Amino acid sequence: MQYLMAIDAGTGSIRAVIFDTKGNQISASQQEWTHIEEEGVPNSMTFDTEHNWVLVTACIRDALDQARLQGSDIAAVSATSMREGIVLYDENGEALWGVANVDARAAEEVRYLKEQFPDIEEAFYALSGQTFALGALPRILWLKNNRPKLYEKVASVSMIGDWILAKLSGIIATDPSNGGTTGIFSLKERTWVPSMAEKVGLKADIFPPVLEPGTAIGSVTDDAADKTGLSTATKVVMGGGDVQLGSAGLGVVKEGQVAILGGSFWQQVVNIKSDTPPPENMGIRVNPHVVEGLSQAEGITFFSGLIMRWFRDAFCDLEKLEAENSDRDAYAILEEKAKTVPVGSYGIIPIFSDSMKYGKWYHAAPSFINLSIDPEICNKASMFRSLEENACIVSEINLEKVKAFTGLDFEEIVFAGGASKGELWCQILSDVTGCRIRIPTVTEATALGAAMAAGAGTGIYESIPKAAQQLVTWDKTYHPNMDHHRGYREIAEKWQKVYAAQLALVDLGLTTSMWKAPGV
Repeated sequence: MQYLMAIDAGTGSIRAVIFDTKGNQISASQQEWTHIEEEGVPNSMTFDTEHNWVLVTACIRDALDQARLQGSDIAAVSATSMREGIVLYDENGEALWGVANVDARAAEEVRYLKEQFPDIEEAFYALSGQTFALGALPRILWLKNNRPKLYEKVASVSMIGDWILAKLSGIIATDPSNGGTTGIFSLKERTWVPSMAEKVGLKADIFPPVLEPGTAIGSVTDDAADKTGLSTATKVVMGGGDVQLGSAGLGVVKEGQVAILGGSFWQQVVNIKSDTPPPENMGIRVNPHVVEGLSQAEGITFFSGLIMRWFRDAFCDLEKLEAENSDRDAYAILEEKAKTVPVGSYGIIPIFSDSMKYGKWYHAAPSFINLSIDPEICNKASMFRSLEENACIVSEINLEKVKAFTGLDFEEIVFAGGASKGELWCQILSDVTGCRIRIPTVTEATALGAAMAAGAGTGIYESIPKAAQQLVTWDKTYHPNMDHHRGYREIAEKWQKVYAAQLALVDLGLTTSMWKAPGV
């Protein structure tokens, strides 16, 4: 029997996951990694290619051992990664320098680009769907300004998932879904636009070939086989960005389909045609999809999952102890208590992530507004429910922004990630959006999407969309309570006004922003 391996390079960990050709997970191995702030470089997030390759090889070997498979049993391997993270190489293909996704060292370079090249960000956004906030141009400019000798050696650039595939195959390339997040890219043409780099004084000859996800790159090299336990007969296949391959793993591969990925961050993605112009106000991000002819309009809600973890760990020791004693999940216990709280959580207004404002991206200081000193009303259950409601409300605002510039409408949303395990959270999302919410059976959508790409590259599947139709199955469906939906629309309007007032406090220097994009 043939098997497929997906390597998933996330923000906080690296995983190797093995699937059979029917989409069943056989084994998985995970190693946490950290991205260290470079000494003397505030807000930097260095990607240590030497150390992290050791972790990658350890995961591959462990996944094989767990599955009791030989390297020759793996027909193909592909990779997915956090988007925006980049690796730069010398002329011999050796990694010189890397940064992880939310590396924010280049604030001065962002300001420089905006001041020296008026309207350049808007012009580049119209082509690429990206702003400078997480783009590669300011970071590469930072390297030129601060590490000029290193910059002179740069001969190629790729994304972190591409770096893994290059280590396996010896070939540097990228795909549109991941490479597109550099901002040096055309949404419509799905390829690099080197003139963008040239215009701001950077090298224009460092851009590798662009291959569509599911395209075979080569085979595992002798050296990589020795380090990983894979076979030199194992095909190496182009993967893609984690959100886009995750969408494929959820069956979201056709125009107009929608997914919300509820993890540490929440992403709201809507499939649109590749020639759809991004919105003029730069309010929403647009990325190439892993499916040719499609892009994805994307809203991002910052830290939604991390905020829930903070709330649990900071305030819910009793629930954690109860969970431990009853062999249950603390979140399930909190949801049980929150079910008795009415819509609107007694007026509690959480202030954490703003809705998507991609052109000027920053958040208010974390806080709860409109608390009561009545313990029957304001307690852990009502605050917990308010956080669940707020994540859904911000997601709905982002989806409304997508509707406004695309003209699309939709009645169904695929919901996945850790948040989708919460039955109350799923129902709240349905009520807030007014949409039918479908929960997939698969729990490893991103890795499954990478496995689909691997299988497409070896002919096991006709294409990634065909693999999605074949492999994705459904677990649950939630339907909206339209009375609740109308109530949440009023709450969303109030929340936006309160959030604007909280941002004003940041602007006055009275409170500290939860997060600011470089150059803001």
